[in-house]
Amino acid sequence: MAKVDVPVFNRELSWLEFNQRVLEEAKDESVPLMERVKFLAITASNLDEFFLVRVGSLVLLVAEGVTRSDASGLSPAQQLEAVVARVRTMVTDQYAVYTDLEQRLRASGMACLSAAELSPDQLVHAENVFDDEVFPVLSPVAIPAGTPFPALPGQSLNLAVRLKPAPDGTEPRYAVIPLPGILSRFIRLPGQGEVQAMIRLEDLTIRFIDRLFPGEPVVECVPFRITRNAAMGVEEDQSNDFLAEMTELLKRRKAGDCIRIETVPSISRMLLRYLQRGLQVPDTGVYEVSGPLNLAAWFQVAGLNAGKGLRYESWEPRYSPQVDLKQSVFDTLARRSVLLCHPYDSYEPVLRFIEDAAVDPGVLAIKQTLYRTSPDSRVMAALRRAAERGKSVTALVELKARFDEARNIEWAHALELSGVQVIYGVKGLKTHSKICLVVRRESTGIVRYLHLGTGNYNERTARMYSDISLLTSNADLGADASAFFHAVTGYTEPPAFLKLAMAPLGLRERLLERIESETERARQGQPAMITAKMNSLVDERLIEALYRASQAGVQVRLNVRGICCLRPGLKNSASITVVSVVDRYLEHARIFRFHAGGQDDLFISSADWMPRNLDRRVELLVPVDDEENRAYLTGILEAYYQDNVKAWRLLPDGRYVRLRPETNRKAFRSQEVLYRRACEAAESAEQLKPTVLEPHRPPTARGPA
Repeated sequence: MAKVDVPVFNRELSWLEFNQRVLEEAKDESVPLMERVKFLAITASNLDEFFLVRVGSLVLLVAEGVTRSDASGLSPAQQLEAVVARVRTMVTDQYAVYTDLEQRLRASGMACLSAAELSPDQLVHAENVFDDEVFPVLSPVAIPAGTPFPALPGQSLNLAVRLKPAPDGTEPRYAVIPLPGILSRFIRLPGQGEVQAMIRLEDLTIRFIDRLFPGEPVVECVPFRITRNAAMGVEEDQSNDFLAEMTELLKRRKAGDCIRIETVPSISRMLLRYLQRGLQVPDTGVYEVSGPLNLAAWFQVAGLNAGKGLRYESWEPRYSPQVDLKQSVFDTLARRSVLLCHPYDSYEPVLRFIEDAAVDPGVLAIKQTLYRTSPDSRVMAALRRAAERGKSVTALVELKARFDEARNIEWAHALELSGVQVIYGVKGLKTHSKICLVVRRESTGIVRYLHLGTGNYNERTARMYSDISLLTSNADLGADASAFFHAVTGYTEPPAFLKLAMAPLGLRERLLERIESETERARQGQPAMITAKMNSLVDERLIEALYRASQAGVQVRLNVRGICCLRPGLKNSASITVVSVVDRYLEHARIFRFHAGGQDDLFISSADWMPRNLDRRVELLVPVDDEENRAYLTGILEAYYQDNVKAWRLLPDGRYVRLRPETNRKAFRSQEVLYRRACEAAESAEQLKPTVLEPHRPPTARGPA
């Protein structure tokens, strides 16, 4: 098939535009103040991870002399140059937003004070906190001339200290004070009236820096923060003990090369050059910011008690009328399949599905993939309980879930101690699929029950991420699920599934077949449409297929939250529109709809349309066949294309423009509409429940005296 010659966007620059859209939420005056602070913190946290992995990868490629261009035509060096320029603009924007929000916080009664602003009472309190809680924890590290720079951990906040030369010398002396993460970044102070006052840890320490160097004149003391390269992989083929290799990776990550120094403009050139030499960071890796370092720490401020109107109104998840939690989940699934849209529909049915399986005497086996979990996971507790009750429990724990490796290693050990058979992923691949299979003996024989989803088994993020769950006892899906687990836990050849498609063998091909079917229908003059919602679109083969579909006249509507390398609106992509929704919940669901001559093929998936998902991960594509669930899923998908409040449209030049209600059109905010629909469905179901009259029974009569 001929390659379509249409330029694509660079994935790194596209991701940065996504982070900019998140930053725009922090600017939006219609968003409550504390939510704006949270969005600002999210952009800083996102940018940290971007540096750890994506910028780190580019730095390695440049250092190794790689000159091969990516699909957008940029070499690693050109990408790094463009990324650094875009990041500097973004950081300037971030700190302009910070300055505005900091003033608004003060006006609303929350002030982060500098040491010079403290009242006498506050200064006394700050001094006591420093002496009692901070001073005993700090460990200044002197750096004598000619000695290596201290091995500071990445993402750490530190103070760089320049001392006056010794009486018998002319060269300045240097020291570093790591500020341990165990200490709170924000120290509460006595308020003034109704104001909640605090001071940052680094400002408090600088104020009393003389306590740490008694008798030594401190010439300069400024904060700095470093980022180490975390773009490291595991050579599984060379490792007999994958768990040990992952543990070693975590150690190596802490010692990766420094690729970024963040500091303040007041730092002297002498001290900055000293840090650069010690950490071996070029000028391109230095970021001087006009405000406090590590804006991600402002998650702590965003979590403070706030006055009315400073946060979003609470949207408590509603219980889906499809599930009656007063009875066994298995009884419900024996009658029908259940589709849930989280966080509008409560995640409780999914948790109950696993918890019921753990204690149900008819359940023989539970098999589950685990990618990211919450620290106090009910899912993990249920699996351990099931194993302790003698059930066959298999957990495929993905140790390569980036930045959750340590937690997953800990959980894997705990599961093994409880008798769970733990499989450490699939060799050479990340297991990213979300599937739980429960095998139950019933009067009619063995029945398989399933949960298939787009999100992780994490009850915390299930309240923050927008995802889809499918609970079912469909026999074909159950047979596929058994074959799937046999393939990924043993030596079984990947099967020919009845309904599922699995990456890296067959998922991309299934998608390409569906796209080509729509393309052929359009060529024949039939109605043809593709509607897809995902987090990222990078895969060249799928992009080329979509370009061919557009040339044939297929209407292609894409909702891509983050990276989108496809360029819409050009001659070869005129019928393609791309929107991105950024709102209070992180859009995480993958939903695909193909017109199929009016039959509508509908799928949910764990996979984005990226090479890493389709070639290097174990992912699943799941058809949704039940008519009621198909209608529900279609309504969810369509809501995102009606959004004119929190949606952005991608232009051919790579810019995004926010959509606004047109004249005579009401504002339509998709997340709000989906929550309102969930509320209405729950309330309607409650009203339709039959009234049951329960007689009042007197207390149990006492026996004769």
